[in-house]
Parts: sequence; C-alpha cells; structure tokens
Amino acid sequence: MQKLQFPENFLWGVATSSYQIEGGNFNSDWWEWEKAGKTEGKTGKACDYWNRYKEYHDLLEELGVKFFRLSVEWSRIEPEEGKFSKEAIEHYREILQDIKKRNVKIQLTLWHWTSPVWFQKKYGFYKKGSAKVFTRYVEKIVKEFGNLIDMYITFNEPMVPLGMGYLTGAFPPGCRNPFKFYAALGNMAKAHNESYRIIHDVKPDTKVGITFLYNWYESKGLGILLDAINKITQWYRIDFFGNKIKNFQDYIGIDYYRLGKIRFSLRNLKLDARNQNYFGFTIDEDKNNVMRWISYPEGFYYVLKEAWEKYKLPIYVAENGMPTRKGLEDEERVKFMKEHLAFLHKAIEDGVDVRGYNYWSLMDNFEWLYGVGPRFGLVEMDFENIKHEKRKSFYEYAKICRSNEVESE
Repeated sequence: MQKLQFPENFLWGVATSSYQIEGGNFNSDWWEWEKAGKTEGKTGKACDYWNRYKEYHDLLEELGVKFFRLSVEWSRIEPEEGKFSKEAIEHYREILQDIKKRNVKIQLTLWHWTSPVWFQKKYGFYKKGSAKVFTRYVEKIVKEFGNLIDMYITFNEPMVPLGMGYLTGAFPPGCRNPFKFYAALGNMAKAHNESYRIIHDVKPDTKVGITFLYNWYESKGLGILLDAINKITQWYRIDFFGNKIKNFQDYIGIDYYRLGKIRFSLRNLKLDARNQNYFGFTIDEDKNNVMRWISYPEGFYYVLKEAWEKYKLPIYVAENGMPTRKGLEDEERVKFMKEHLAFLHKAIEDGVDVRGYNYWSLMDNFEWLYGVGPRFGLVEMDFENIKHEKRKSFYEYAKICRSNEVESE
C-alpha cells in the first residue's frame, strides 16, 4: 500500500440536494410527478433534513469535511409567482448559518432538477420569459444569502433533466418534443449566463459554475462507428450546453459515476430511458449493481483530463459515488472511493487543476424515479423512523478528509 498525499488546500466535502433529503416539498413539480405514480414510492419526509438539519451537520464535523454542497428549493422560497416566503428564507438562513458556524465552506446549487408547480404549469423552461423568472429568484437568493455562500452552481447536470423531461418524457414536464427541448436548452443557458452576471454584480469574488455529468463512454461491436458515437455522446452531454455558456464559468463542476459502454441492436428499437434503451442503442449493465451501473475508476482520470484540456478552468468534483443496497458493512463503497481517488490524485499529478471533491452522498436519499431503493449514503437511513447510522465508508472517508491522503495499492 502507498499513501497518496493531496494538495495542502484541497477541499474534501460531501454533497446533497434539497428535494432528495428535506421532505415536505409539496409545491414542487416532482411532488406532482410522484403523485401521478411516475416514481418508485414517494419522498414524504425523506430524511427530514428541513427539521433535523443540525443532526446532519454534526456529521459534517465528525467527518472533518471542509466543503458541503447543498441546494435550496425554489418552490419553498417562491411558493407563488413573484411572492417570496419570508419564513422559508429565514429558515434557509438558519441552515446556512449553522453550516458556517462549523467552519465549513458552502457550495450552493440553485436548481437541482425541481421547479415550483406554478412555474412548470405557466412557463417550463421551454417558454419565452422563463429565464427572466428564474433569474429573479436567483437575484433574491444572492441578496439574501450572498455573504454566506462561497461558491454557486446554477444548474445541476442540465442535459439530464432536459433530455429526460423534453425528449424521453421520463421527468417533468413529461414531453417528447424536440422543439420544446431545444427551446428549453436555450432558455436554461440564457438563465445561467444572466445568473452569472447577477451573482458577480452582487458578490464579485464569488465563484460561479455549473455541473456536467461526465460519464466515460466506450462502444462495443460497432467498428469504425466507435469514435463517432463517443464524440456525439460527449457533445450531447457536455458541449451542446457548454458551448452556450463557455464565457460564463469560473470553474467546471464534474459529476462522475460510471462507464457507459454503448452497443446497438436491431432487436430493440424502442425508447425506454428508464432502462437505458434509446432506439436500439443501449448501455451495458453490471447486474450486481443496484442501478446496473458499471464502475470504472480509470474513466475518472480520463474525464478530468478531458475537461481540463478543453476548458483550462479549475475543476471541482461536485458528485462521485456508487449505489448499494442496505447495510453498514459497505466494503464495495470503500473500494470504489479509494480507487477513484487514486485516479483523481493521478490527474492532479499530471497537471489537472482539481481543487475539491464531494462524495455523493452524505446520507441515503430519495433517488428520483427509483425511490429509496438505491443507497448512496455514507450514512444509512431508516426512512420509516427517520433514523440514521454510520456506515464503514463514513469512517474511512473521515480518515481521508482528516489526513488529506488516501491509501492505494
């Protein structure tokens, strides 16, 4: 075993999102989606972070993290169009202040896939005026919480909800319309660029970025089409949106989870996004993984190098993690973490400017279409009784955060 030392000021952190942990977000489009039976179960109280945030912040201190990624819920802050909730704003202020008291930096996501019901019904991101409505909300957030925030993420993995919401129909608003998709993409990019300006007008030194889902793609049995398919996939996932905001980013946020090994079959030409079938193009599966994802630590190195060479901007790993089933002895998560961090260290050694890493996630949460079945947390949740218990990976990650090094074979 060797010990890999990370840079002195490297930021170790964990990540969450409001809708997945807070509970009680009944004014959200995703709650409407759940009520319509489009998900495995319902969020309900989730982890009840809204009321028990101090319990979870205690875990931040025990881990020894320097960085915490969380989000605020637009549907709580602006429950009716143009009417902001003083109560929700003050409650979020208390949450953010409690984090800062613990000497932890805040990376705040402004939109993590959910919108107020009124916004989705009247606008959606495909309608003209949607960007202006969103940036009004952003301006309110920055003016209220700006002194507490160290870094902003405007949109989380925009191409995922855009594709799933406007092409496959699996996410709200449930469209299969390429014209609405393209309009929504343009409006979301416009909203990001304007939000960037607003944040820098109010707090010039605050860093602003976005997160991209950077899977590493390979193709199987497609011969000379391999390079073309990989390039098209990466262009769709990253460049299609990224080219529209390239002058409005202070850093690159990367979410990395897995290998996408693409294959093609004439036998299955349907569109089934939940099962990763796109008109005959499918992604190979690991049947031992609860979400059928193929872990590929070496791909982490490749995507970090690719992002650095393309953008030449500082990189923060906003999400990296693996889903498991219930259980505290999560050796597979420990192995996943250490292997990925070894390749992250290699990228830094090779000149990639990676400044922070967030493990996804602090605790188990509501995993969108899949409900509470997949478990991503360093902390295991008993959702029925709203209790939590630390997994083996929690203690292993605490060692990494406190020593600023990882053991690698």
